[in-house]
Amino acid sequence: MGHLDHATFGWLTPVLSYAMACTGAALGLRCTVRALGATGASRRNWLFTAASAIGTGIWTMHFVAMLGFGVSGTEIRYNVPLTVLSLIVAMTVVCAGVFAVGYSRDRGRALLLGGLTTGVGVASMHYLGMAAVRLHGEVTYDPALVALSVVIAVVAATAALWAALNIESPVAVTVASLVMGAAVSSMHYTGMLAVRVRVAPSDDVLPGATAMQFIFPLAVGLGSYLFLTSAFVALSPTVGEHEASVSAQRPVESAAR
Repeated sequence: MGHLDHATFGWLTPVLSYAMACTGAALGLRCTVRALGATGASRRNWLFTAASAIGTGIWTMHFVAMLGFGVSGTEIRYNVPLTVLSLIVAMTVVCAGVFAVGYSRDRGRALLLGGLTTGVGVASMHYLGMAAVRLHGEVTYDPALVALSVVIAVVAATAALWAALNIESPVAVTVASLVMGAAVSSMHYTGMLAVRVRVAPSDDVLPGATAMQFIFPLAVGLGSYLFLTSAFVALSPTVGEHEASVSAQRPVESAAR
């Protein structure tokens, strides 16, 4: 059995991955709050932004954490198409859950269905990302820990969607995003604890790309997207602020006439 190290760079990757998860959650919550106060194309656009933020945050969290993953006795590479597919899965399932909550008339039913769908999808993204790992040896999983990681993913997704429906104040959103980030990180490291690797030393060249060749640049790009989008959302007026601005302009226009 190869020795697994989940933090080859010390606390850097766990802390940075947690920050990515929290940023994506906070941005997704703020966008969902904006969406629920909007109508028509504006609601759709806010929901798309929310889904992309949460999905990007979850995927970036996973692969930033994977930058610190190492196995003694073998190098690690990643299958590029499978890694990209895991990103698409993350985006798609989160989008389905957010839109279910954003447009359903029965919020309770949508919350349960959306939480289940999104949670299973997030877990699928995680294990699809793990399927992209290439190393000299055989990877197996502890079924009990895999099941626990899926349960954590479903609970975290349901909690995220509930927060999107019920939390509006910036302080509450911040607290909720910290909790959601912890839940997503817990799901990831629970899934990683389920991993068992039987190393088979070999001089053969592994297919795929190294983490620094592919995952690191992509994670940096997606992380930049999160922070830039956060700045845009923070600077754009809320529905209430927009209505207040319009109301303030009406007396001025009337006086000018």
